Amino acid sequence: METAQLERIYRAEAPRITAALAARIGDVGLAADAVQDAFVEALEHWRDAPPPNPGGWLATTARRKAIDRLRRARAGQEKLALLAATATGTCRQTEAADDDLLGMIFACCHPALPRESQIALTLRAVCGLTTAEIAAAFLAAEPAMTQRLLRARKALRAAGADMRIPDPDQLADRLAEVLAVVYLVFNEGYLASAGRQPARRDLAAQAVALTRLLHRLMPREPEVLGLLALLLLHESRASTRFDGWGRLVRLADQDRTRWNRALIAEATGLLDRALTQRASGPYQVQAAIAALHAEAPDYEHTDWRQIRILYDRLQELTPSPVVLLNRAVATRYVVGPEAALAEITPLAAELDGYRLFHALRAGLLTGLGRDDEAREASERALALAGNPAERELLARRLSF
Repeated sequence: METAQLERIYRAEAPRITAALAARIGDVGLAADAVQDAFVEALEHWRDAPPPNPGGWLATTARRKAIDRLRRARAGQEKLALLAATATGTCRQTEAADDDLLGMIFACCHPALPRESQIALTLRAVCGLTTAEIAAAFLAAEPAMTQRLLRARKALRAAGADMRIPDPDQLADRLAEVLAVVYLVFNEGYLASAGRQPARRDLAAQAVALTRLLHRLMPREPEVLGLLALLLLHESRASTRFDGWGRLVRLADQDRTRWNRALIAEATGLLDRALTQRASGPYQVQAAIAALHAEAPDYEHTDWRQIRILYDRLQELTPSPVVLLNRAVATRYVVGPEAALAEITPLAAELDGYRLFHALRAGLLTGLGRDDEAREASERALALAGNPAERELLARRLSF
C-alpha cells in the first residue's frame, strides 16, 4: 500500500477517531498518541491494500494502543474502565461525532494554555496536521513547535481539561480561541502552507462544518456569524482559484461568473444578522471586506476606499503588521503605488520572513518602474513560499 494512500486515510479518519477516544478517556495527548500508534501499525499490516473498513480497524487499534499505554503507565485504572465500558455498541451518529470534535477543540483551547499552544494542539490533535505543517503556519522552527506541543499536552493533563462542550454560560469565555483555531484550519485548507498539495479541501470543509456547528450552538453570537460569513465568502470563489493545470489564479484574474452566488447570498445574510447585534469584531470586519470583493463587478471597480476604511477598523480591533500590509493593497488603488510602498516600508523588519510582504513590494516596485528592485523582492518571496501553486505563480512573474 502506498504511503500517500495511507496519508489520505489518516487525514479523513484521524480527527474523528482522536475526538471519540479523547471524549472517553479525557486525555487529548494520550488519544492523539494512540491514534498515531495505530497508523504506524497500519503501515506494517496494510502492505497490499487497506481493510474493507479502515476507519473501524484504526479505531479499534487506537483503542487497544490506548489501553496498552495506560497499562504501562500503571496509573490509568479509571480511564481503562471508561474504555472497557465503550468496547461494544452501535456506531455513533454524525451529530455525536461532531460533538466529540467540538468538545475536543474546547478542551484544547483550555485557559491554562497560551493561545498559540491552544491553536497548535488543536491543529495537531483534532485536524491531524503534522508538526511541520503547524510550524509553517506559525512561521516557527519545527523543533520549537515539537516542544510547544509537548508542553501543551502536559499542561492540559495537569489542568484536567474536560473533553465535553462547555455549558452555554461558559462558551463565550473560550470562544475567541476556538474561532482562531477554526480560522487557521480553514486557511491551511484554503492555501496549504507546505506539502505537494496547493490546497487541502478536506481541512477547509472541516472548518466550515465546525463553524456551522458553532452557529447552531450560538445562533446569535456576532463573531460566529461573522466567521461563518467570511468562510462562505472565501468558499464561494474556491472553484476559480486554480486553473486546469493546478496553477493559482489571482483574485484579479478569476472568472467571477463562476463564483457561487448561493454561498455569497447566504454569507451576506449572515453578515447582516451579525451587524444588527452592534458588537463589531474582527471576523465581521473581514467578512465585510470579503463581501465588497464578492459584490464588485471586477477587480478594478472594487470599492477600495471602503475596504481601506475597514482595514483601519480591523487594525483598531486587532493591531498587526499583516493587517497594515493588506491595507496597503487598497492604498495602491485609492492613492497609488508610491503611497502604498511608503506604508509597507516600515513593516520590513517585522515581515521580512513573510512571503506576501515581498510579493506585494515586488508588485508596487514594478508599478513604479523599479524593475531591478522588484525582481529582487520577487526572488525573496519565492524563496519563502512553501505552497507549490504559489511558488509557480511567483516563478511565472519572474520569467517576464
